Amino acid sequence: MSVRIERVLAPNAGPFTGPGTNTWLLESDGEIVVIDPGPISDAHLDAILAAVGRRSVTSVLVTHTHSDHAPLANPLARELEVPAYGHAPGPEFEPDLRLTEGSTVTVGGIALEVIHTPGHSDDHLCFLTGRLLFTGDHIMGGSSVMVEDMGSYLRSLERLQSLDLDRLYPGHGPEVEQPQEVISWYIAHRLQREQEVLEAIAEGAVDVDSIVESVYWNVDRSLHPLAARSVAAHLRKLEEEGRIPRT
Repeated sequence: MSVRIERVLAPNAGPFTGPGTNTWLLESDGEIVVIDPGPISDAHLDAILAAVGRRSVTSVLVTHTHSDHAPLANPLARELEVPAYGHAPGPEFEPDLRLTEGSTVTVGGIALEVIHTPGHSDDHLCFLTGRLLFTGDHIMGGSSVMVEDMGSYLRSLERLQSLDLDRLYPGHGPEVEQPQEVISWYIAHRLQREQEVLEAIAEGAVDVDSIVESVYWNVDRSLHPLAARSVAAHLRKLEEEGRIPRT
């Protein structure tokens, strides 16, 4: 059964998005699903339509409702006269059909299995077909990610670690050809950051900003606002586990 995957890169490069949002076209037996159309952009809309050409699109999927992934989904779906699918509504996005853990989306001769992977955001989904996984912002190519709920994020990573995977197609950055190595690195990286947060507190850091200054001293300061969100997620996890006092 033939599967073809193409990338259309959104023109939204930046410190938080890397080269831009990856919009993925997954084709099977002449049918296509579009995954993560990205931000509102006439140029990107035209690029997606040009890449699709005369082929039949069956649906538009979003991994989560952040502004660099979902807003173009409804306009694109209307243009193509197909439904837009996602886990929940969000800013500039309203799903025609809500997807949950275990839902499936068919395209041509294959089925995409929906995996709910909260952590980066509560509404985050990954899409699995065979041994190929579309990861949105749960795993990026070449970098770590901002996390809202650290406990959920690590559990979601462990869920993906249990899968037999050949390749990851992330929302930003290049394709990942060694999935298990990268997932293991993600888990180890987060646990290392957790230890660094604990060490910063032991050395006298008293709030999120001072922890960021201590732990992310060698990271571009333009990324510190995102780092602060991940530090806050680490603190909530440590509080819930009773490892630091709630203050």
